[in-house]
Amino acid sequence: MTFIVKCSWSGRLAVWAICIFMCSCLWAQTGQGSEANRAKPAMPLATASVAQSADATAGPHNDSFVIGNDDVLAVNVWKEPDVSRSVPVRSDGKISLPLAGEIQAAGKTPLQLERDIATKLKDYVAEPEVTVIVQEIKSQKFNILGQIARPGSYSLAQASTVLDAIALGGGFRDFAKQKSIYILRQGPGGESRIPFNYKDVIKGKNSAQNIKLQPRDTVVVP
Repeated sequence: MTFIVKCSWSGRLAVWAICIFMCSCLWAQTGQGSEANRAKPAMPLATASVAQSADATAGPHNDSFVIGNDDVLAVNVWKEPDVSRSVPVRSDGKISLPLAGEIQAAGKTPLQLERDIATKLKDYVAEPEVTVIVQEIKSQKFNILGQIARPGSYSLAQASTVLDAIALGGGFRDFAKQKSIYILRQGPGGESRIPFNYKDVIKGKNSAQNIKLQPRDTVVVP
C-alpha cells in the first residue's frame, strides 16, 4: 500500500512538470508573435494604394530649364515605342519625331514641349501621354579666350567656376597675365566686367573671385 501511494505522488509530480513546460513554451511563442506583429505593423490597404499610385505617377518633369540648341532630349510617349526616342535639338532649334513631324524645342521648357508634342499626336494617338527629359545639356556654354592653351567654347556641364574653366582650357600660355584675368557677363543692363586674380585665388586670398560661371560668360586671359 505504501509503495502505491509513493508511485501516485511521483506520477502527479511528473504530470505537473509536463504541464508547466508546455505552458512555458506556449507563452514564449505567443510573446514572440506579438513582438513581431508590433515590429511590423500591416500597412492599411488605402495607404498602400496611395503609395503605389504616387510611385507610378511621379515623373521627372522640369518647368524651369529652358531647352537650347544641341541639347539631347529623351521623348517618351506612353505605349508608343515607335514614337519614343532620344533626339538632339538641331541648330534651327527644332526636333523631328514620327507622326508629330517638326517641332520647335529651343526656347521652351520640357513641360511646354510635352504639351506641344501631345497636341501634334492627337490626330494619331488617343490621349497621348508624353514625357520629355533633358538627357544632355549642351546648349549652356561659356567661352575662354586669350593666353590659354585651348581657347574656345565649352559646355557649362564640364566647368562650373573660373578655375574649372582655366583647367578645361589646358592652363596658361607662357606670357599670360594671371593677375589680370576678367569675365565678361551679359546682363539686362548690358555687359559687365568681373576681375579675377588667379595668383590670389590659388593662395586662398579673395576666393570669392572664383565665381560660378553662367551661360554666355567669356573668360578672358590677357
